[in-house]
Amino acid sequence: MHASTHTRATDSNVYYVPPPSIWPLVGSVALLTLASGFALLLGKMAAGPYVMAVGAAILLVMLFGWFGNVISESLAGKYSRQVDASFRWGMVWFIFSEVLFFAGFFGALFYARNIALPMLANAQLLWPGFTAAWPSAGPAANTVLTPVNAWGIPALNTLILLSSGATVTWAHWGLQKGRQLQLKLGLALTVLLGVVFISLQIHEYAEAAFTIRDGIYGATFYMLTGFHGFHVMLGTVMLTVIFLRSLAGHFTPDRHFAFEAVAWYWHFVDVIWLLLFVFVYWL
Repeated sequence: MHASTHTRATDSNVYYVPPPSIWPLVGSVALLTLASGFALLLGKMAAGPYVMAVGAAILLVMLFGWFGNVISESLAGKYSRQVDASFRWGMVWFIFSEVLFFAGFFGALFYARNIALPMLANAQLLWPGFTAAWPSAGPAANTVLTPVNAWGIPALNTLILLSSGATVTWAHWGLQKGRQLQLKLGLALTVLLGVVFISLQIHEYAEAAFTIRDGIYGATFYMLTGFHGFHVMLGTVMLTVIFLRSLAGHFTPDRHFAFEAVAWYWHFVDVIWLLLFVFVYWL
């Protein structure tokens, strides 16, 4: 059944169809700008960081603009149970796509470490004296890199992120029981822990003895941890929006899918970090 975009979705047979939006286009421009800046950064071009900053700014504008539209539609009562179910399935498939995204990078790490590196070590005619020690900068450099100590900042960040998973769950319990103070305090703590995590990761990058250009180890390390850090930043932005909405009293024990969606995303980020800690830092 096709519903008018101006119909109030008060019954389950009405499916709200939003009007055309510019925000997907703005988001595409933001991601293109970010990727272009990253490519310039890899090419040691001075403009790289600035182009990435512009891309990040456009992305933030897109997020708050799109979130604003969705919040307005929700408060106007345009979302029926059918729309709510669509949102839930959409979030499930989005997280599944993110699982596949990270699986590709973990697969690259496994292949480089367990297949490609030993294979190159056996090719003595091509690279005499090359060893399969990990982490390695590769046959061209023929050096072993000094990895980041797993039991320093990474271990602390693991504790921080696991704690943030507990605080967002505590906030959810408060919301379900109508305890607004618990909801707001739990969200505030989660946002704070997210900011601390990001700050420590930036410090870790500044102190690291290698860069993304240092062979396959440097590339896989920064791609995996960098994309995860980007997801943490995005999750922190979304949690901040949810916190502000909680202060405005937008959520009730019966209607709070926006909170649930962000919580699902945050728990996904937690799980990915545990895998990163084990396979990138520890082993």
